[in-house]
Amino acid sequence: MTPQDPLRPAALSSLSRTLLSAGWGRQALMLAGGMLGGELLLRSLPGEGLGLMGLAGIAAGWWWLGRGPTRLAAPQLPSTFEAWLRRCDDLLLQFERLEGEPGEGQARRRSRLAALRDEGARSGLQLALVGSVAPDASWAPQLQQALRGRLALSLRWGEALPAVSRERRWPDGFAAADVVVFHLVTPLRAADLRWLEAVPAGQPVWLLVQPEAPCDLLSLAAELVSQWPAVAPERVLPWDGHPEGLTASLQPLARWLVREAAALRRATPLRRSEDLHRHWQAELERLRRQRLVQLQQRTQWLAAAGVFAAPLPSVDLVVLAAANGLMLQEMARLWDCPWSVEQLKAAAVELAKASLLLGVVEWSSQALAAAVRLHGATWLVGGALQAMSAAYLTRVVCHAMADVLALSAGVEAPDLERIKREAPLLVARAAEAEKLDWARFLQQGRGWIGQQLASPGAGPLAAAP
Repeated sequence: MTPQDPLRPAALSSLSRTLLSAGWGRQALMLAGGMLGGELLLRSLPGEGLGLMGLAGIAAGWWWLGRGPTRLAAPQLPSTFEAWLRRCDDLLLQFERLEGEPGEGQARRRSRLAALRDEGARSGLQLALVGSVAPDASWAPQLQQALRGRLALSLRWGEALPAVSRERRWPDGFAAADVVVFHLVTPLRAADLRWLEAVPAGQPVWLLVQPEAPCDLLSLAAELVSQWPAVAPERVLPWDGHPEGLTASLQPLARWLVREAAALRRATPLRRSEDLHRHWQAELERLRRQRLVQLQQRTQWLAAAGVFAAPLPSVDLVVLAAANGLMLQEMARLWDCPWSVEQLKAAAVELAKASLLLGVVEWSSQALAAAVRLHGATWLVGGALQAMSAAYLTRVVCHAMADVLALSAGVEAPDLERIKREAPLLVARAAEAEKLDWARFLQQGRGWIGQQLASPGAGPLAAAP
């Protein structure tokens, strides 16, 4: 075929039927189509080396898309304290890889993890007594006597919790307690309710309720349960305020501690290690998103460059797929994700389907067409409109895939059913977030288009700053 003899759609269709009738498989057919498109791209790009690189990328993209996903295992989360500690150790290594040289932050995290290990090694129970009204220290002997059980019990006395607090975050010492007893002097105030709602998830809370005036204690307990439904009725301990009645009021808690002591000693380290892992994961996620911006911008213009140079729409799709395939693998390394290429592809396919159903490409094309009318057609010529749409779709897919990897951190295999259910929401959020940066994207796009038109010798892979 000569350069003057363009490749027609009818010829492509005839070639496809011939290959299929000859017994070619689906993957071989896709690879052949990629090589055929690569030949066209090879002739359109300056330099044989660049053309060969484009040909290899196209063939790899077709091969990557054509492979079927393997059977995926269901994700599993740690169920022991030691397993959570190993995950925290893994996060420390990821921090070191992202941050580079050791610093104050890494030393602080290692100290925090060492303290958590010490918490898990203690043998007795720890009970924290807190409240907006400071508990009287003279109650300590009675509390110790009333709550005595098989395991040693240490009490952590707290000062009055502030009525005004911006974060409403429990001090770490109280969060480490196996049980929290909240001393509540009625009536229930908004500050009390806010502090109760801020108790770490999974930490048992009991209410030691002391009315300011004589009242029916059972009715008072029922009223509190209606005001704060998170507390179980049996965990409300009415107390008339007289020291001699404190032991009797604490009897339900004392019986519960005897029955649940062993379970509490197992549950607290699990809760604490899971909380630390969640906190570090959020901190690590912020670092990853900062690195992702560079990867996202580089990949979007690589995809746009391939589409801008490709002579056929089918080749556009191949180049875009190859660029996104490389992007996904880099993202997997950034998130320290152990998923295979097949598993990454399977997750990305669900996001791609959701993107098409939600009309991300149509929206970007219409918005770009509107930009052409507003700013003139001089900065968008030829395949630039298609290239810019490809770049924007790459941004959305990249953002949504980052959310998938963040939600699946530490999971050995993707939960495809969950991704399929959540893909429309993830893509919609990603598209909405990227719309907020639309003006900056257009500004970068104009600069990139200007580079392609002004410096053809630089090749279509020149990236916008």
